[in-house]
Amino acid sequence: MAALTPDDRLARYAELAVRVGANVQDGQTVFLLTQVTHAPLARALAHAAYKAGARYVDVQYRDQHVRKAMIELGPDETLTYTPDWLKTLTHAMEGNALIATTGDPEPELLADLDGERVGRAQMKEISEIVREQMVARSVNWTGVAFPSEGWAAKVFGEPDVERLWEAVAFCTRLDEDDPVGAWRAHTARLESRAARLNELKLDAVHYSGPGTDFTAGLLDNARWMSALFHTAAGIEYVPNMPTEEIFTTPDRRRAEGTLRSTQPLALLGDIVEGLQLTVKDGKIVDVQADKGADIVRGQLASDERAASFGELALVDGTSRVGKTGITFFDTLFDENATCHIAYGFGIPEVFDGEPGEGMNVSTVHTDFMIGGPELCVDGVTADGKTVPILREDTWQLPE
Repeated sequence: MAALTPDDRLARYAELAVRVGANVQDGQTVFLLTQVTHAPLARALAHAAYKAGARYVDVQYRDQHVRKAMIELGPDETLTYTPDWLKTLTHAMEGNALIATTGDPEPELLADLDGERVGRAQMKEISEIVREQMVARSVNWTGVAFPSEGWAAKVFGEPDVERLWEAVAFCTRLDEDDPVGAWRAHTARLESRAARLNELKLDAVHYSGPGTDFTAGLLDNARWMSALFHTAAGIEYVPNMPTEEIFTTPDRRRAEGTLRSTQPLALLGDIVEGLQLTVKDGKIVDVQADKGADIVRGQLASDERAASFGELALVDGTSRVGKTGITFFDTLFDENATCHIAYGFGIPEVFDGEPGEGMNVSTVHTDFMIGGPELCVDGVTADGKTVPILREDTWQLPE
């Protein structure tokens, strides 16, 4: 592909996010949730959205420095406060499109604050509205990242934005002559993998590796799928760009063992390192970490089901994100580099029919990475047979 100017690249990236990620439909309102430092991408997304037929584009800019002031100096009740106008705005997203941007220009901005307060600082009412919209499948949405000097400096140790752009372009297939066609082929391959897993009708998944010996039970009506979602109205969209995973929602009641993260986790304005979790009877009962444990503990204490699990995701060594060898300090990317698990809210899209009691319901959903060459992943059938799924980052099932 011929080299693009920075403006052309940004326009092409925005068009990919609008047409493939959110798949904006003619006449929809498009809600952009972004940071003030991401304004160039927000402008490009607005242009692409109107070009795609959007009726109106509403941009909400966020500033982490304002959030820091609230957590540090605001009264305790402000940590979970939600203004009425924001609840009204979130309800207005139903039937429309949403694009959120990631790529924190200051990933450790909140590191000097009380980790427990940081972990509790969440607009629960907004999370509940979003949860209802996910269950109803009423919003076509996506997330894309914007390279910045601050983010590049955290990733590379120097503010090499162009190098970060090259990595983002590779991971999102923006470097292909036909990015849209490349995405269709990629999602078709992931869908094929998910179908193969569904044929096995597994009862559980077992993970084993350094610091990890964990078994999660599966649900009969929850299938494995790729991040190729559909709204209730039939609109196809891709919520994560990039995406390299196939995933399911486990039975929140059946999980046992220990988990150790294999990558740092950028979480709520700080970096959690060396995360270790002990799980009993479906719940996380102990949290240890080399750094950032209080933030995780604060999240888990924020509601009664935050400590149970909502997602199991499998990623192998063919991942473009993993091939970069980069730790992005951005979960949108890092979770697609390797296998990961999420505590908190499950994924309604995976269920055939109503989710039922087995799906976890929470205002939290946090992915953390546990994969790598030393991790072994096995499926377990109802009669106790073991089916190898991943060995040394290599997919073991026929494709």
